[in-house]
Amino acid sequence: MNHPIEVAEHLARVGQITDEEVLVAALLHDTVEDTETTLEEIATGFGSRVAAIVEECTDDASLEKSERKRLQIVNAPHKSPEAKCVKLADKTRNLASILTDPPTDWSLGRQREYFDWAEKVV
Repeated sequence: MNHPIEVAEHLARVGQITDEEVLVAALLHDTVEDTETTLEEIATGFGSRVAAIVEECTDDASLEKSERKRLQIVNAPHKSPEAKCVKLADKTRNLASILTDPPTDWSLGRQREYFDWAEKVV
């Protein structure tokens, strides 16, 4: 739960985003990927605009991880400004977490690979 809060907080503080729907989408950006929640449920609970932003930030779980990562790079320029803000804050917070508290099973090489990939997405 900490990561989505950090993403929304980063958007509000650093990005100076005040649009409530963008901030709600930031809080929910991983929900579809990490839970059994559907976009329809998000639309019902939070509105179609929030669901649309979340959808833009959601990878297709049916694809291989390498393909999902490739598509993030390819699709990034075509996202809405709102989704771009959420993705940028998401990557920024992920990178900060890797710097300060990297996953114990990630080698330095894997950490560098993530940084290189995140730069391409951004």
